[in-house]
Amino acid sequence: MSALFSPFRRTYTYLQRQAHEQPAVFYSIAIGFVGPIMVLTVPDIRRRFGWKQVERPPTTYPLPNRPREKTEGYEDGWELKA
Repeated sequence: MSALFSPFRRTYTYLQRQAHEQPAVFYSIAIGFVGPIMVLTVPDIRRRFGWKQVERPPTTYPLPNRPREKTEGYEDGWELKA
């Protein structure tokens, strides 16, 4: 029975040693392990608190529903200088 848990015991001692000797390695392993779990749980938690996704901003400028007027220079009043 102890041979069944032997790989887990070695993993625990490895992580314990890395937490003291190389904390960056330990935290990168911890964040890498928790990340996929959070992808599955965080959206449900947000919905329970009433979070709603914001409306996405427009990606194009709305064009007027009329024919385009011919102007001299630029449309904002500046004149084109040659």
